[in-house]
Amino acid sequence: MKQAFTSLLRVFFLFAFTFNVWGQNTANDFPNRSLRFVVGFPAGSSTDIVSRMLAQRMSERFGQPFIVEQKVGGGGAIANDFVAKSAPDGLNMVLLTGGHPSSAAMIKKLPYDPIKDFGMVSTIVTYPMVISVVKESAIKSLAEMIAMAKAKPGLVSFSSSGAGSLHHLLGEWVSIEAGINMLHVPFKGGAPAMMELLGGRTDVMIETATFTFSQIKGGKIRALAVSSEARSPFAPDVPTVSEILPSIEFSSWLGVAVSPGTPKPIIDKLNQEIRTILESPEIKQKFSEFGGAPAPSSPEEMRARIEREIARWKKVVDIKRIERQ
Repeated sequence: MKQAFTSLLRVFFLFAFTFNVWGQNTANDFPNRSLRFVVGFPAGSSTDIVSRMLAQRMSERFGQPFIVEQKVGGGGAIANDFVAKSAPDGLNMVLLTGGHPSSAAMIKKLPYDPIKDFGMVSTIVTYPMVISVVKESAIKSLAEMIAMAKAKPGLVSFSSSGAGSLHHLLGEWVSIEAGINMLHVPFKGGAPAMMELLGGRTDVMIETATFTFSQIKGGKIRALAVSSEARSPFAPDVPTVSEILPSIEFSSWLGVAVSPGTPKPIIDKLNQEIRTILESPEIKQKFSEFGGAPAPSSPEEMRARIEREIARWKKVVDIKRIERQ
């Protein structure tokens, strides 16, 4: 019995050694042909813009063509599923978003496992969510919004880009921590939500900084708070949510993932190249234009972030008894 176990152990270590050597040799040759970013959101979205920025610079560094291909639909799920089921060679990539964990919390059956079916590479950029109102609103601060919602339960409305979206769940998280009940009004995207806010048909909008900051600069709306840990350097006068509700600190993000089973040496090589790209002053400037900041991470840190956020959003869904889709 002992001899059989020893033999089995030797086979295991031989296999592990062989796989590691193969992976390292593969990484040395990587990439030996064109690469692809699969984008699950429309042209002009922050995900599309960042995918194209990375594709251009990675093409320059790797000396290989880098194709950007749109596979729009399902809140990014179609693109995610394509990469999750692609060959484990690191040649197909997708930008997972801050909505990836919220979808995992809200959707009963995704076509992929949100953790196991991806080889996490690195987060790329983080940016806050913004709670805002029209410029003329009687609500002048987050504290006033909470006070009004307490005085008028279920009558103060907040819009989001869809039921079960990250924006929706953040609003419900705020409601939980503040002990209030707000009326959620879902829309299909930030643009229609903005039109309804400007038209006075909703009271508050929760959206990403990538969408909101340009509207704030244009004088159309006024920010009550940002969700990030610290005040944004691009809107230093806007307080954080945590200044009123200390338990709420959250930034949305974009992060690169490849198919599961991609050899670690390839993932490490991609991670290293991404870190170098994110150090570029030009990239930092472009990210700052939509309220974002470079946020490189290890694959393990990215995976832990997603696991942590899935658990948080599931808790919000359960507490608020939101119907899963």
